[in-house]
Amino acid sequence: MATINKNYDKLQGGYLFAEVAKRVKDFIKRNPEVEIIRLGIGDTTLPLPPVVIGGLSKAVKKLGDAKTYTGYRDTQGNSELRAALLSYYKERDVDLNVEEIFISDGAKTDSANIQSIFGLDNIIAVADPVYPVYVDSSVISGRTGEYKNGKYERLVYMECNEKNGFVPKPPEGKVDIIYVCSPNNPTGAVATKKQLKAFVDYALKYKAVIIFDAAYVEYISDKSFPKSIYEIEGAKKCAIEINSFSKWSGFTGVRLGWTIVPMDLVVEGAGKGEIHRLWARRQSTMFNGASNISQAGALAVLSLVGRKECKKLISYYMDNAAIIKKSLAKLGFQVFGAEHAPYIWVKIPLNLNSWEFFDKLLEEAHVVATPGSGFGAQGEGYIRFSAFADKKNVKKAMESIKNNLK
Repeated sequence: MATINKNYDKLQGGYLFAEVAKRVKDFIKRNPEVEIIRLGIGDTTLPLPPVVIGGLSKAVKKLGDAKTYTGYRDTQGNSELRAALLSYYKERDVDLNVEEIFISDGAKTDSANIQSIFGLDNIIAVADPVYPVYVDSSVISGRTGEYKNGKYERLVYMECNEKNGFVPKPPEGKVDIIYVCSPNNPTGAVATKKQLKAFVDYALKYKAVIIFDAAYVEYISDKSFPKSIYEIEGAKKCAIEINSFSKWSGFTGVRLGWTIVPMDLVVEGAGKGEIHRLWARRQSTMFNGASNISQAGALAVLSLVGRKECKKLISYYMDNAAIIKKSLAKLGFQVFGAEHAPYIWVKIPLNLNSWEFFDKLLEEAHVVATPGSGFGAQGEGYIRFSAFADKKNVKKAMESIKNNLK
C-alpha cells in the first residue's frame, strides 16, 4: 500500500503567499466593486527590456528552423552563458571555473533541492525572519522535528531583530548547513563583509556549508557591501551561492537562475570536488537543463546594453521603495529596509498581530502587504511591503493608507 510523506503534515497552514492570495480572493468575492492595490508578493511588474525581448525572440525563431533548432543541451547550462557569468563575477574580483556554474530554472528551486545532496542528519540553521522556502523544504525533507511554540525542533533559528540591524550572527552551537540571504528577504537588511566573514569563519571551523542566497544583490547601491559570498576569503571552501535573473531583470515568469558549487568545497567525509560531483549527478538525473529560450534572454541581460536597461528597472522599483518608506514614516510608522532591496519592513504600531494588521490594511485601505509572521516568529509584529508595482498604484496605496486606515 502506498503511503504519503507525513512531513507535509508538519507544515503550518498553507504556504504564506498562497494564504495571502486566498484572503485577497475572499475579500474580492465579498467586495467585487473595490479596487485592490497589491504590494504583497515580490513579483516584478515592469515589461522586459527591449534587448532582452530581442534575445528571447531570436531564440524562438531559431526553434522554428530545422537548421538552427536545438533540443536537449548541456544540463549544466549554455557554455556561452556560463562564460558570461564568469565575467560578471570577475568584475568583483571573484575567479571561478566555468564548471562550477550550474544554470537552473530559478533560485527558489535550487534553494530547496540543494538539500538532497546532504545527509538527513544535518542540522540546518536559518535566519528568523527569512524567506519561507528554506524552512518548508527542511520540514518536507524530514530534517526537523515537530512545530512547537512557533518553531520547529532540530531547526536552529538565528534571530534578526532591531538590535542587530536584522542581520543575524552565526549560531552559538554546531550546525551543518546555514542559509544566509543578503539582502535579506523580508527585512531588506544587507550583511557587511565583516558580518559575512563571521559566517565563513564559523563554517570553516565546523566544516559546515553556507547556502548563500544572492537573489537581490543587484539592488545593493553601496559598493562597500559584498555582492557575492566569494568576496570573502575562504568562502569557496565552505559556501554554495544561489542567484536569479528574476528580480533584477524581470525573469519571474521567464524562470532562470544559477548555482555555484566550488570545486574547493569540502565537508566531513568528502574532499575537494565531491560536493560538486554530487550536485552534477543530482541535476543530470532529475533536471534536463533550463530552457534554451530563457538562457538566450539571460545572455542579453548580461550584455552591456542589457545591464544598463536592467539598472533602469531596479531604479524604478527602488524609487517606489523610497516613496513607500517616506510615506509610511510620515504617518508615524517605524520603517526599515528600502535602501538596498525592494522591500519595506514596517513595525505595526497597534496592538495587533501581523495577520490582524494584514486584514485591517486590506479591509480599510484595500492594500495588500505580507504579514511578517509568515517569515518566522521574529517577524511577528511586522508587515512587509513590496516595491514591485506601478508607481501610480504605489502612490495611490499610500494615499489610501493615509486617508482610510483607522
